[in-house]
Parts: sequence; C-alpha cells; structure tokens
Amino acid sequence: MAKILGKDKTVWISGRRKTAVARIKMAPGFGQFIINGEHRMEEYFPATLDQSRLLQPFKVTGRDHKGYDISVKVVGGGKKSQLGAVVLGLAKAIELTDANLRPLLKDAGLLTRDPRMKERKKYGLKRARKAPQFSKR
Repeated sequence: MAKILGKDKTVWISGRRKTAVARIKMAPGFGQFIINGEHRMEEYFPATLDQSRLLQPFKVTGRDHKGYDISVKVVGGGKKSQLGAVVLGLAKAIELTDANLRPLLKDAGLLTRDPRMKERKKYGLKRARKAPQFSKR
C-alpha cells in the first residue's frame, strides 16, 4: 500500500511488526510528528531510547526529520511492536522519496519486517506447545 500523491511528494505507506500495523503519511513540511492524531512523538514514546530508535531511519540516511510532517496511525500489539512497525514504515517511506538510499537502509536492517508472531493455541494443550502433566496411573 505505497502511494506518492501530488506534486508535494506526500507518501502514504504502512509498516508492520507482530500484530501492530502503522499507517504513515509523510509530506515535506516543518517537523510535525503526530501519532494517532493527538500525541507528539515524545508523549507516545517517552523513553529516549525509543525516540532514538524511532528516528533511526533518518539518522542512517543523514536526513533531518524536521524537514517532513509525519502523521502516524498505529494500532494493535504492544508499544515495542508499534515502535517497530513505525520504524519499518518510516524506512520504507524514505526509500520511496529517494531510491538511492535503499542500500543504507538495507545494511542497517531497517527494511526487513520482523516476522515473529505468537503461535496459535492447539486443542488439548494449555498453550501453543505446553501439554498437561503426564500421569502414568
């Protein structure tokens, strides 16, 4: 679901991790970073480590995130999964704006989706693989 709209180079793209899905709108602007319509980046991800991970695609490519207005709608999963989904979406959006940056993003591992998901529970078991204790008698 990648689109570039109009002359202003607005990019619409999504990123995923586990069950979290992030839909990102990135347009040239003045550095607004809004998550879920009302939260700033510092409010939604208050840990400085999370904030630096969030801006990693910009640091790797040598771009300034203040040159873009970024709007993110993220649902599902936990905070870390949501963070991973947003980072993947931002990396894909930066790649769409300039294809020459793909090798930098690829070498940093930012264009790879983390495929790990929770395994489903099977009948007769307590969880996905944990079985009830065996009793001989």
